[in-house]
Amino acid sequence: MGTWIVWLIVAAVLGTVEIATTTLAFGLLGVAALVAAGVGAAGGNLVIQFGAFVLASAVGLGVARPFALRHIRQPPVLRTGTAALIGRSAVVLEEVTETGGRVRIGGEEWSARPYDETLVIPAGSKVDVMQIEGAIALVYPRE
Repeated sequence: MGTWIVWLIVAAVLGTVEIATTTLAFGLLGVAALVAAGVGAAGGNLVIQFGAFVLASAVGLGVARPFALRHIRQPPVLRTGTAALIGRSAVVLEEVTETGGRVRIGGEEWSARPYDETLVIPAGSKVDVMQIEGAIALVYPRE
């Protein structure tokens, strides 16, 4: 059995361990094992295969992993302005129809229309803000 097949088996085991642990380290080592398998399949001897594994592991763990971890740890994008209102709940102050109405979102009063133009939402109902069009909140009743 060729040594490149052993590298493929090692890569599969490391990939499985990565899925179970999600550390990103075992996955990169699995990729390095695939590189070594490629070198072995191309005819490289065991020393060259091991050197390719070590080099690919060093590049993966020393360069790619820190960049990936920095990217994963970034805080979520902060929504501001009208984008921050989408998904919030509101209370209907004046009946909301396709021609207009008023809602209170947080502490602010907004002009509103129903997201589904066929709906009529009575005063006192709870709604969700689906979209903001200019200064008008498009709302949908909560069920």
